[in-house]
Amino acid sequence: MKFGVTQRFTCNYLPDQEEQLLVCMSPSEDLPQLYNQLMHVGFRRSGEQLYRPHCPSCKKCHSVRVLNEHFYPSQSQKRIIAKNSDLSIKVTDQERDDHYALYAQYIESFHSDGSMYPPSYSQYRNFIRCQWQHPIFIEARDQQASLIAVAVTDRVADGLSALYTYYAPESAKRSLGKFMIMQQIKHAKTLALPYLYLGYQIDECRKMNYKTGFRPYQRLIDNKWQLFT
Repeated sequence: MKFGVTQRFTCNYLPDQEEQLLVCMSPSEDLPQLYNQLMHVGFRRSGEQLYRPHCPSCKKCHSVRVLNEHFYPSQSQKRIIAKNSDLSIKVTDQERDDHYALYAQYIESFHSDGSMYPPSYSQYRNFIRCQWQHPIFIEARDQQASLIAVAVTDRVADGLSALYTYYAPESAKRSLGKFMIMQQIKHAKTLALPYLYLGYQIDECRKMNYKTGFRPYQRLIDNKWQLFT
């Protein structure tokens, strides 16, 4: 395996810290076999790249994965499931025309101060798609068949890796981000996959803390997966 290190830049989550990434530079034909192996040591996919934090003075990013077989919804999560019982769920490997339109609405409403703004179709494709990995799209539609949420996830050897979720801004009260995590857990269970990888957890970053609500989960600390119940 070959790796490279990016330049330092201001952290998107902890503005008083500098961020640096370790990037896998192996040939693209090797990446499908390396993907799951690298997930075990904290890597993620964005577009064609596999990366993990490699910050000079901060070790606060911890990879998180849910133990699917042992997950049982909390009372608040049961209420979210009930609130969205009117939705129909479909799993597909096909990107549809209404996916990007929903993504653009989501970015414009919730992330106008972030690196994904303003949204563009080329940026969306470069983020979601790559030549060596085909993502899965989990769709939620209302009773009028209107798309209101999409969870984009990758299948790896021992789980699903949650890449990104976006939803209709006017449906924010449905707690669709959490609901779509549970849909990914449900789909992983049907595939007999033990883990749902949720990306990075930073305890000081409030908007990430929803991830620790899906218990039991494991957190990668000092290159060892530690259990949290």
